[in-house]
Amino acid sequence: MTSTEHALRLRPGVINDAKEVGKIIFEAFSGIADKHGFPREFPTIDIGINTASSFLSNPGFYSVVAEDTEGDGNKVIGSNFLDERSNTVTGVGPLTVDPKSQNKGVGKQLMSNVMERARSKNYPAIRLLQASYHNRSLALYTRLGFDVREPISTLQGKPIQEVIPGRTVRVATDSDLETCNAICRVIHGHDRNGEIKDSIKQGIAKVVLHGEKITGYTSGLTYFNHSVGFTNDDLKALIASETTTTDCYGGPGILIPTRNAELFRWCLENKLRLVHQLTLMTIGMYNEPAGYYMPSILY
Repeated sequence: MTSTEHALRLRPGVINDAKEVGKIIFEAFSGIADKHGFPREFPTIDIGINTASSFLSNPGFYSVVAEDTEGDGNKVIGSNFLDERSNTVTGVGPLTVDPKSQNKGVGKQLMSNVMERARSKNYPAIRLLQASYHNRSLALYTRLGFDVREPISTLQGKPIQEVIPGRTVRVATDSDLETCNAICRVIHGHDRNGEIKDSIKQGIAKVVLHGEKITGYTSGLTYFNHSVGFTNDDLKALIASETTTTDCYGGPGILIPTRNAELFRWCLENKLRLVHQLTLMTIGMYNEPAGYYMPSILY
């Protein structure tokens, strides 16, 4: 062990950590985005704190906090999270380290901790998305065993006011849960039951129908939610179901697989703007999607 490692303690996160963890989320993401000239993913400290509070209070997330044990007291200097709401796939992030404590191996230890957690619980797959402009995180995750799968585009803008012929969209209810899970299993080979349940409870999940048949769903048109559909028309209808008049997609925006040229082009032609690119990375089980999808920032 190095002297830095001797001074570091990892422990489970608790809700009382939200203020310190949220501040670090804001400062860490802002620092790297500002350095590369990209918009901040967490533009205010309050948004960072709210994100930390949401994850720390959700029993479906595992959290780990890094403390510097040198000097007086234990100072929080970083954190990481693992989305365990699926029985099959875990999603990592956000991983953040206090800018004053970076370049000391803290991030690697926080990543190793959540990876060991996933392995100890026998999850077949670990996934994450990283900002493509952040070369160091791409290198770290690759060294830790993650494989690059595909580029993802973050898009934001005013809602697309377009009717998709043959498609209707409505708010999802508890009775839609198994149908949504079944569609996800067809497309991805696994479901995202816990995430869909949370979104239905929050009132942000929607289903798209072709005739009377549900052909896709979204757990929310936000950075932290995903969507799937049997066709691009299903995803287009979901994207166009947002009705606010200002920039409306939660957080930095919605995520579109860049290689889905039809959907990506449709979004651009309808005035959504490209914010930045992400890289989808995985360890373990991975099936090429058998349909059309939009990931969350976690996977």
